[in-house]
Amino acid sequence: MTLSWVPEGVDTGLPSAARLYDYLLGGGHNFAADRALAEKFLKAQPNGRTIARLNRAFLRRAVLFLMDQGIRQFLDLGSGIPTVGNVHEIAQKADPEARVVYVDFEDVAVAHSRLILEGDERATIIQEDMTDPAAVLAAAQRSGLIDFSQPVGVLTVGVFHFVAPEKDPASIVAAYRDAVVPGSHLAFSQFTQDLQPEEMAGVVEVMKKSMNPMFPRTKQEITALFDGFEITEPGIVPLPLWRPDSENDDDPDKAGIYAAVGRKL
Repeated sequence: MTLSWVPEGVDTGLPSAARLYDYLLGGGHNFAADRALAEKFLKAQPNGRTIARLNRAFLRRAVLFLMDQGIRQFLDLGSGIPTVGNVHEIAQKADPEARVVYVDFEDVAVAHSRLILEGDERATIIQEDMTDPAAVLAAAQRSGLIDFSQPVGVLTVGVFHFVAPEKDPASIVAAYRDAVVPGSHLAFSQFTQDLQPEEMAGVVEVMKKSMNPMFPRTKQEITALFDGFEITEPGIVPLPLWRPDSENDDDPDKAGIYAAVGRKL
């Protein structure tokens, strides 16, 4: 049986990180190979579903924080498969005029995003690789939704751990930083080996069998990526410690991911 939301030519037997994340969040846009990989992921990191939930919650808090800073346009890099609580839903609920450009190269993520965004003139998806900033920025400019003379909220949430060291992560972040005006913000989260190193090593091994191997980074390495940004309080912290809405019982030491937001100087 062919599912209507599966783009032609997609190899459903090759698992992807976007569809694995969708499965961990309880979504339905994943295949048997993705679910099999996810179960291996959960054996290596039993807290995987909680980490996915915490990362999604950070995205919501970060978008609302950026809205409070006056940001009304967002570039969401490696946006993945839309689930409830997408950036445009969060931002446009706060201000219907807010604009969002999603960026992903995964076929299912792009196809489903187009379905979700149909009829929304203030949000779109562009199919580009976020590690090619020139192509992404050109496509964002063509969309007509990003005015680079005004502050932009650049989001790299739960995705930069898929950027290999040989891709020169610092130069990628720097390219986006240099393309936006002062007052723009970078919201960032990614897996780290600083938290639960044994589990993280197991996850890295599991993800070697996917099309998206994983490269966790230390707090020091993440700090370096914020060159040219002023990191806002509370700094680079485990997910549940970044401006929580209320008291929570999530163990920061089991969060697996660091989160931070920086303002371009």
